[in-house]
Amino acid sequence: MIGKEKLKGHGIILIVNVLFAINISISKSLIPADVAPEALTLLRILFATAMFWLSSLFVKREKVSLKDLGLLFICACTGIAFNQSLFMAGLNLTSPVDTSIIATAGPIYVMLLAALILKEPITKQKVFGVLLGVAGGVLVILSSTHSGDRNSSLSGDMLIVTSNLLYSIYMVISRPLSQRYSAVSIMKWMFLFSALMLTPFMYHHVLDAPAFHHNAIEWDEILRIVFVLVGGTFVPYLLIPMSLKRLRPTTVSMYSYIQPIVASMLAVMVGQGNFTVEKLLAALLVFAGVYLVTMSKAREDVEREKQQSAAEK
Repeated sequence: MIGKEKLKGHGIILIVNVLFAINISISKSLIPADVAPEALTLLRILFATAMFWLSSLFVKREKVSLKDLGLLFICACTGIAFNQSLFMAGLNLTSPVDTSIIATAGPIYVMLLAALILKEPITKQKVFGVLLGVAGGVLVILSSTHSGDRNSSLSGDMLIVTSNLLYSIYMVISRPLSQRYSAVSIMKWMFLFSALMLTPFMYHHVLDAPAFHHNAIEWDEILRIVFVLVGGTFVPYLLIPMSLKRLRPTTVSMYSYIQPIVASMLAVMVGQGNFTVEKLLAALLVFAGVYLVTMSKAREDVEREKQQSAAEK
């Protein structure tokens, strides 16, 4: 039986991945013609920094320890600064299809890292659940591949792989912080650290962005940029710590398999694709995998069983 808080966590991370799926498509439409990948990365970080610090004025102030500030700096490097820089650079060089396929490795990274760092058990049920999710993600991607997605590149793919690994590290090491601080407190520091690291190297890309040098306002470009800043950055990054507070990192990462399904559904809605049995099967595999990972034993469960077994002896 899934508790109320866990159910809320599932709903939150589902919204996050729907937003991320839409963001991949919109970001790809902007770079590099309208905005350089470096410019879009810095715009996202600067906007989110301003929004999270502004939001912190309206919530209860939390004192963050010096030790946790150090951990937040590492989270900023792995979850935002380097992760987003590499992701945008990779997306500029490779296709959304390749990006989605590479993302299917994320939960595997998280499962292994959670076992190493958080001592989460790797159970047969959890492994089977992750593999079901991989199968579902790959199936929907392969069934949706079009000839227009041939702009793949090895260098772009490797940038996405590295970005994905860094994000997996962030998902695991930030879990303890999400138990101690609010989402706003976590993100205001992470984005501030990221802004301080990247602004000196990327600000000129923002100043040179073609989107800001038209004679007349191009509302289509502006609206897409606004979505990337708000719907693709501020809102999902606000929600991620809320989900990690309620769910294990491996469970949260499993929802990345929702992204190619959402992308496929959007394509159907705008007349760029068809609904197929393969896509339905892929969705069922993903949700079955999420369920198995969710219901697998956590570290607390294993420790409780050991204590009960020792007491019985």
